[in-house]
Amino acid sequence: MLDANIPWQRNYKYLGVTLDKNLHFRDHIEGVRNTALFYKARLGAVLGRKSKLSRRNKRTIYKMCIRTVMTYASPVFAHAAPKALHRLQVIQNKFCRAATDAHWCVRNSILHRDLELPTISKYMKDASKRFFDIAGSHPMSVFCDILCRDDYLQASSIAHVTRRRHSHVPSGRTR
Repeated sequence: MLDANIPWQRNYKYLGVTLDKNLHFRDHIEGVRNTALFYKARLGAVLGRKSKLSRRNKRTIYKMCIRTVMTYASPVFAHAAPKALHRLQVIQNKFCRAATDAHWCVRNSILHRDLELPTISKYMKDASKRFFDIAGSHPMSVFCDILCRDDYLQASSIAHVTRRRHSHVPSGRTR
């Protein structure tokens, strides 16, 4: 831009989402995790094991204060690596265990069922699906123009299935 050098950055924060070079979202998820842990620590007395608050109210506070922090802009990074999303799931598991005052031997799936909370990845993928369904059905949608074109669908499906063979790679046949 106007002969100005733009310095290279490893990541860039845009609208609250930290984007990295390969869109792995590791730095974003780490920042979200730290923020969620900060809020969880501040609300620890209210959400903890010895709190007199009902499970329903603890769940409501968790959904309003902590899960919203963890799932902000989730359609963007909902399909990140499962290992990265698991770090957010650990926070939810710890909340479930503390809110129900459950022993270590109780499975996380049972705690989620009792509190009627889906896993973080399921919640994010459902939110992502709702977002793209709404965006695709909107009459002024740019997404619909891009996603509904036949040539785009054909190119995207072919690009993931076939790979061109490099000319410098030997074919594997020997004489």
